[in-house]
Amino acid sequence: MKLVVVCPHFEPDVAPTGAVITRIVHEMAARGHSIDVLTSLPWYRDHRIEPGYEGRWIRHEDVPWGRITRLHPFPTQDKRNLVRRAAAFGGFSALAAGQGMRGRPVDGVLAMSPPLTLGLTGWAIAKKRKAPLVFNIQDVFPDVAIEIGAITGKKAIAAAYRLERLCYARADAVTVLSDDLKDNLSAKVDDPSKIHVIPNFVDTETIRPGMSENSYRAEYGLTGKTVVMYAGNVGLSQSLELILSAATALAYEDDVVFVINGGGAALDSLKEKAAGLSNVVFAPMQPIERLPEVLAAGDIHLVPLKRGLARSSVPSKSYSILAAGRPLIASVDEGSEVARVIERSDAGIAVPPEDPEAFTKAIRTLLDDPGRAAEMGAGGRRFVESWASPQAVAEQYERLFQSLE
Repeated sequence: MKLVVVCPHFEPDVAPTGAVITRIVHEMAARGHSIDVLTSLPWYRDHRIEPGYEGRWIRHEDVPWGRITRLHPFPTQDKRNLVRRAAAFGGFSALAAGQGMRGRPVDGVLAMSPPLTLGLTGWAIAKKRKAPLVFNIQDVFPDVAIEIGAITGKKAIAAAYRLERLCYARADAVTVLSDDLKDNLSAKVDDPSKIHVIPNFVDTETIRPGMSENSYRAEYGLTGKTVVMYAGNVGLSQSLELILSAATALAYEDDVVFVINGGGAALDSLKEKAAGLSNVVFAPMQPIERLPEVLAAGDIHLVPLKRGLARSSVPSKSYSILAAGRPLIASVDEGSEVARVIERSDAGIAVPPEDPEAFTKAIRTLLDDPGRAAEMGAGGRRFVESWASPQAVAEQYERLFQSLE
């Protein structure tokens, strides 16, 4: 098949969704398909175009399996500025549509959201090049944006929901990561049968249980400590104040350190709130190739989401943590995908969202019983090994496109 993939990030960009779509593309290519990728210039790490990619709005790169076209994403440093972010999404989506509509007919178009505007981009490309459109939903927007207060006002919310429904209606198939997200979309899609659950894979070959005492620990002064880690986006969807509450409550534990590894819109305010907490260490986002080492450095990993968001978003880092053989404490909505995975795999503890007492108690439980924590980590590893490999996910997309021909 000849496919077009439209995505906001692709290697060497370090965004988690970029790592997901990059591996899917490579797996599809390994199955003999030719693929053109439309994506942004690398910018996620510092929310600015990375060195070496400046100066041109459009760059083409021919590869053995097709072509990568990188476009200016019009990045903004302030993720809270909704108008500028919307303009950036619109500009990038328009550029991608203009580039993608050129060329001969293809066998399929895969567009990834967020941003939601890429649904219209994918539709325009699919219509022009006489192909079916598969719309891949990583996070359900505008639900997530509304929950965190990024979109307010009845008119803005109504417009966002109209755009969402329009994108679903124009797609031939919609893929989501979990049954939760499928339930969320069922009432919004013109034909619920077009929704397909295809999970994000977890790369169990690259991410493996490793020695906790490694160069990452040495670099950040963590040697010999018990490390409770949050590694991911420091943004508006996460209840990262829970980590500071737990650090405050457990400050008497001399050997316990809380690590917040990553960057994002909430980083500066979180650092201000953490002032005076000697048991909290901030580390910048690491290169993607260092992810296995970062995950191995944590004895306990944390996934704290704000109330309501676990039904609109499935953090891909949850599965990476399980692949690393480390126990997971998740502050998420009851019955959500992450909570169900933890229950099925016995890989950690799920507590209600935005509940500092329950969150701290869960951490305390694993600190007091390292043997049980190790058992949970091993259980998580066994679960992901049997659950979803990159090859299996690529095969599901292949079958879906073939069914739409």
